[in-house]
Amino acid sequence: MKPLTIADADTMVMALQDEIRRSHEARYDHRLHAILLVAQGMTAPQVAGLLGDAPRTVEYWVQQFEAEGLSGLVEGERSGRPPRLNDEQMQQIADALREQPAAVDMEANLWDGKVLSAFIQQRYGIRLGVRQCQRIFRQLGFRLRKPRPAIAHADPELQKAYKKSAGTGQ
Repeated sequence: MKPLTIADADTMVMALQDEIRRSHEARYDHRLHAILLVAQGMTAPQVAGLLGDAPRTVEYWVQQFEAEGLSGLVEGERSGRPPRLNDEQMQQIADALREQPAAVDMEANLWDGKVLSAFIQQRYGIRLGVRQCQRIFRQLGFRLRKPRPAIAHADPELQKAYKKSAGTGQ
């Protein structure tokens, strides 16, 4: 029988592993396969090499399975990094965003990521990046809106007269 092949196998292996990592169910099934292979006599390094995991990870899954059965293979909740701003501070930020920046002693006309970052640094002594501050806008239900430049509403005839090359035909 002719062996089957998959075109661009290296790329496909990475894509398949990414897909497995994407969902809880797929990760659970992946662990089940690892335990099944160990139960059939393969070593942790062999299983790890076959499935693309670290041998120590496979050993951990086996220990969890031995201690807790199938429930030991279910992925628990991950807490993630704790927020740097508490609920009260977030509410104060939301209140400040409803005002003009000048109303809270900021030298700017509009709120944006830079201004919010400076405000949080000044008010709470917490340094957040511009991108994180842009996420805070969305998290609090605000949209970043920038004013349209006056040229967008300008008279086309005046624009044509203003251009350097308008009279030279270039």
